[in-house]
Amino acid sequence: MKKVLITRSILPEVVESLSQRFEVDHNADDRPWAPEELVRRLRGASGAMATVMDRFDDAVLAQCPELKVISNIAVGYNNIDVPAATKRGIRVTNTPGVLDDTTADLTWALLMAAARRIAEGDAYVRAGEWKIAFGVQYFLGQDIHHATLGVIGMGRIGQAIARRAGGFDMRVIYHNRSRLAEEEEKRLDATWVERDRLLAESDFVVVMAPYSPATHHLIGAAEIAKMKPTAILVNTARGGVVDDAALVEALREKRIAGAGLDVFEGEPKVNPGYLGLRNVVMTPHIGSASRATRLVMCNTAAANMMAVLDGREPPNPVN
Repeated sequence: MKKVLITRSILPEVVESLSQRFEVDHNADDRPWAPEELVRRLRGASGAMATVMDRFDDAVLAQCPELKVISNIAVGYNNIDVPAATKRGIRVTNTPGVLDDTTADLTWALLMAAARRIAEGDAYVRAGEWKIAFGVQYFLGQDIHHATLGVIGMGRIGQAIARRAGGFDMRVIYHNRSRLAEEEEKRLDATWVERDRLLAESDFVVVMAPYSPATHHLIGAAEIAKMKPTAILVNTARGGVVDDAALVEALREKRIAGAGLDVFEGEPKVNPGYLGLRNVVMTPHIGSASRATRLVMCNTAAANMMAVLDGREPPNPVN
């Protein structure tokens, strides 16, 4: 019976299903492993189901000669050295398409919470500071309806975010490395613009670009300086796409109105500058975290891994 490794705690029904076919080493404690422990656990394993927090670099892969497949429970795979895996004959797979709508929902939740100061108001009520029932200038925020939404990265999730803007009668502009087909732009009622124009004209800037060395700090101090002082920045893509230090300074100095963040550089560590700011809403990388979506993600990752170990082409190959 082949051995497979599941690097983090996943839904029990998926573990049970895999256990009928494989010897399963499951990290039920959900404790992140250091590289040396990951290597130790991978010894003898033919397959691994992993998360974006599990680093598979060349040094790790060199010590796992029996490994045939790394099945990421995610769309992104910047945690894996794909060229190194390819060189060693290790297949890499991901789970695209199954989390688009759930992540788009969370993006809108952060956008709306930041615009209408929801977290700030909630804390105000809980702290017992609400003394007068109504005030004309209480917690003034930003209107969402009829505003301009700018999406940087118009892939599947970016498009799902843009589709939701129609319900608010928003103008949608976007910037992508490659422009969408004309019929797609019409369907989304979205207009391609240069990135600087998007930053200057958008009331809400949503970052949905994948992380790579080319997109590291794609939004930094220079880009933030081009935004409106009333604008709100939302990042539900990957930590590192936004320069957290630059954003902290901009929020502290109120050079933009606010931010909604689900991802951070060096997570789970968070830039301490964010913690004292009221104009940022933060969640702990939960973009795809509905039970239904996470179940589909785990089942998709399991299907990818099983296909490779059965000698078949996986449904979602990366390499």
